[in-house]
Amino acid sequence: MTAHLQAMDGADQLHGTTVLDSLPYYDNDLEQYPILREKVEKELAQEPKPPQGLHPRVPPPYELFKNNPMLAAELARVEAHQPLPPLDTIRYQLPAPTATPGTDDEWQAALRNAHAQLEHQRIRHTNLALLQSYGANAWRIHNYRLEEAAKQAEKALEELKEKTVELNRERKNTQTGYGAQLTALETRWTELLSNILQVEMANVALDAEVSRIRKREAELENM
Repeated sequence: MTAHLQAMDGADQLHGTTVLDSLPYYDNDLEQYPILREKVEKELAQEPKPPQGLHPRVPPPYELFKNNPMLAAELARVEAHQPLPPLDTIRYQLPAPTATPGTDDEWQAALRNAHAQLEHQRIRHTNLALLQSYGANAWRIHNYRLEEAAKQAEKALEELKEKTVELNRERKNTQTGYGAQLTALETRWTELLSNILQVEMANVALDAEVSRIRKREAELENM
């Protein structure tokens, strides 16, 4: 009965097509008759191999950070499991012109670098002050949002698990009911087949008896 398929009710139709389901909760022929498993594996080995490509309905892969080359490069680095590049410490230094006494352009470049370093330190000081004033509350709000998101995800997971268990329970009950019907029909089919064989055997016996009687009748007429 491995080939049995269950046609679901009319309400369980998807896009106008009847949904067919196997009966794993009922069919146990492979366990009862191990030789069937060899036949099934042999039959599957003769089947054509599935296509290597994706199904046409599968959308193409989404390209992340298409408009941001820096983030795309960082994502590629993480996917390649490459280490972070070393920090550039030159921007934290104030190098003087290498030549002595140095040209005006070299001193202008060193002066611009010093102004940039001072501005960077001023911005860092401002950011640290803002972090000290508002960082704790902002972090608490962020953690609260993360906790709420985690609770919603856990709730959705529990609901999905409950739906899965309920679906499997309903599927098992439905298949058990259909399995009982299949067993009754198979038993009835066996009984009818046995009755037909008995009738055929009785017909053969009656034909033999009729032939014997006719032969005996012909012998009596010739006497």
